[in-house]
Amino acid sequence: MAKNNFRGMPGGMNQAAMMKQAQKMQQELLRMQEEQENKTYTAASGGGMVSASVNGKHELVSLEIKPDAVDPDDVEMLQDMVIAAVNEAMRAADADAASNMSRLTGGLNLGGLF
Repeated sequence: MAKNNFRGMPGGMNQAAMMKQAQKMQQELLRMQEEQENKTYTAASGGGMVSASVNGKHELVSLEIKPDAVDPDDVEMLQDMVIAAVNEAMRAADADAASNMSRLTGGLNLGGLF
């Protein structure tokens, strides 16, 4: 058996080449995570009455409520609009992160490996 070669690997990829590829992938992952954390995702609800922005770290960074959305007799509706806007912004951040991960892994599902 040949040293440092994996059987069944295309082109007889050796351990050093695999490690180099893994390090490159890890560096790219770290770069993408940093980019993701610095992005802002905004969503609105209630026909634009409430707008929420979150960053890639899932932190609420901005919340805008139009004065017309404030009805002292219907606080629950305002609460629902805030929740909906924040949740939609979070979903946008998650979808972007998943898309970036898919691009990095070539569509492979690594099941939480990264």
